[in-house]
Amino acid sequence: MVLLDMTVLSVAEPDLAASLRTSIAGLQWATTGYTVVFAALLLSSGAVADRYGADRVFRSGVVVFGAGSLLCALAPTLGILVALRVVLGVAAAACVPASMAMITRLYPDAAERTRAVATWAATSGAAMAAGPIVGGALVGLAGWRAIFLVNVPIAALVLVLTAGRAVHRPRGDRRIDWAAQVTGCMVLASSTDALIAAGSRSWPHAAGSGAAAVLAGAVFVLVEWRSPAPALNRALLRAKGVGAGLSVGAAVNFTLSGGLFVLPLLLQQERRLGPIATGLAFLPLTLPFALNPPVTGRIVVRLGARPPILAGMTLMTGGGVVLGCAVRSGAGYGWLALGLLLTGLGVSFALPALVTAVMGVAPEGTAGAVSGLLNATRQTGATLGVAAMGASVSLGAGAGSAYAFLLAALVCAASAAWFARGTARRPGNSSPETPTGSLDE
Repeated sequence: MVLLDMTVLSVAEPDLAASLRTSIAGLQWATTGYTVVFAALLLSSGAVADRYGADRVFRSGVVVFGAGSLLCALAPTLGILVALRVVLGVAAAACVPASMAMITRLYPDAAERTRAVATWAATSGAAMAAGPIVGGALVGLAGWRAIFLVNVPIAALVLVLTAGRAVHRPRGDRRIDWAAQVTGCMVLASSTDALIAAGSRSWPHAAGSGAAAVLAGAVFVLVEWRSPAPALNRALLRAKGVGAGLSVGAAVNFTLSGGLFVLPLLLQQERRLGPIATGLAFLPLTLPFALNPPVTGRIVVRLGARPPILAGMTLMTGGGVVLGCAVRSGAGYGWLALGLLLTGLGVSFALPALVTAVMGVAPEGTAGAVSGLLNATRQTGATLGVAAMGASVSLGAGAGSAYAFLLAALVCAASAAWFARGTARRPGNSSPETPTGSLDE
């Protein structure tokens, strides 16, 4: 449901812009209003799940998500829609780390947990694969408002399926630093606003938001340094290769969400495809999300997480280059499909392996917080991807879409290089099952 809401909106962008009479900047906020809050609250929502019980937090998030989606379908203006998307971001942040914490408890054996995470990723991937197609069909039949109504029956079904005691998680005693949470949200919101303003060539606005982001970042560091219960899990961050691994998560979502924002505008406005045709055009990108994660899970069990992560990032880099060159040269859909397929395969290799690796070095009793940190990093990447790649489209005129994809390729290449170096094996290196383990196994 959460990931469907990220991809289903992409195909609706042109209809949404025409209906609410908004610009690319307005569309960016309709998307990032969700991901900014989603990303920022994930810093603490994992700790909230650990503190109050993951099953309780999960079900509460599902209720709010379903109700908020219904209200989004009734939004009369862009401002109200963005505000409601913020509410959905809060609910999504409650759902994701709590779901992973419940899986961790249900599957304590490492091999079983790896397969369960792969199934979780495949289910999420199926939602992402269905999003553009479902969105295209709904927009073609009833307009953009219909895409939010899809979440209502899904939310009701999830509440029924999780009504038993099997997913119950006990309460914990983790403390939550709300000051760090608020300042973290300010950092991401100001940074996003600066990029969107720059794309609109509102340079004074961009400079002011950039300065606010720097100031909020300094306050966040100070608050975290003094906090007895920091939002960032320091034990996990000390593990070898974790920082590089988190950069991979950010790069994957930067490329994926940015591409899902840029491509519908290109296909519908420049290549004159309808909503349904646009949704079908995404299949080379989205089908691997649903089909490949179980294969990746088996590779991780046999070879470890590092090989599929590096392979995935290499594929995504190549996909960005192919897409950028295809858009720049005006090549046919076949080249676009190749770039989308490379990108989709890359995501389906890198992401499940990364989730398994990071959860594998989580300290005891912190599965929700660790999942929250990983997903916060990913959604931060998604937010910045929409803002930066959207700004590239605005600033680059006719070649803007090409520059956006080449920017994504550069981000993936840099992240892959950092991960390869940060997880390189050294003589005598091992992979202990402790919070100071590593991601190279």
